[in-house]
Amino acid sequence: MLSSRSSSCPLTPQPAAVVTQDVAQHPSAASSLREGLPETLTVLRLGVPPTLTRTLRSTNAIESMISICREHARNVKRWRDGQMALRWCAAGMVEAGKQFRRVNGHLHLAKLRAALDAKIAGTVTPTVHDEEVVAA
Repeated sequence: MLSSRSSSCPLTPQPAAVVTQDVAQHPSAASSLREGLPETLTVLRLGVPPTLTRTLRSTNAIESMISICREHARNVKRWRDGQMALRWCAAGMVEAGKQFRRVNGHLHLAKLRAALDAKIAGTVTPTVHDEEVVAA
């Protein structure tokens, strides 16, 4: 007789258990899993479709932007101050923005926004300031 799989079934271990089992054999892979586990579970909990999930889990867009910023500012030999560095970084980001493509799963961004708004509305309580302030 087949029983239904539950989270306590040995055939479907908890994600944290999988990570701890693989530490000895593959420490770097286990570390990567441990690092990305909360984000993965959050994406699953919010019900983000697979196409948008794949885009959100990737760091390619950020790495591409950083690379373009470095390339844009590579000829600067003398950084005068922090403001100059910020200006060059911003100029590099504008340049990178011209090369970005549409996000895969962009049609699902509205659903993600609604899920995030619902999650925030359930966890954040508005603060009411109804005390009378007397100026001195």
